[in-house]
Amino acid sequence: MRAVIQRVKHAKVSVNGKEISRINGGLLILLGIGPDDQEENARTMTKKIAALRIFQDDQDKMNLSVLDCGGEALVVSQFTLYADTRKGNRPSFTGAALPNLAEPLVDRFAALLNEQGVPTQKGEFGAYMQVELENDGPVTIILES
Repeated sequence: MRAVIQRVKHAKVSVNGKEISRINGGLLILLGIGPDDQEENARTMTKKIAALRIFQDDQDKMNLSVLDCGGEALVVSQFTLYADTRKGNRPSFTGAALPNLAEPLVDRFAALLNEQGVPTQKGEFGAYMQVELENDGPVTIILES
């Protein structure tokens, strides 16, 4: 499981020109699922993300978590995080999980993050999405299980 986490002032996802989800500050999480990933990977990663201290405190130090500052999360499935570009110029995505494994695990990831106390929205699995965001910092963290 791979996640690119961006601290954002706001973010939204649209499909076919229609907004389907939006957050007003918190974390945009681009999530890739590998073929061997299981719920335990999602459980471990969501605990880490909820507690990750990447928000500034009153002394401008990254000391607060998304929970501490009352932020939200927007989870967007992103199989391209498993791109293999070692050969040629066209990426291979054979390292990504197949949709029948990935989709329920993305849903479970979002549910687990919500259970951690982080209000969580999602993109639409398998859809061609437009993601808009305003980075805050910018702060971008990569996690892998």
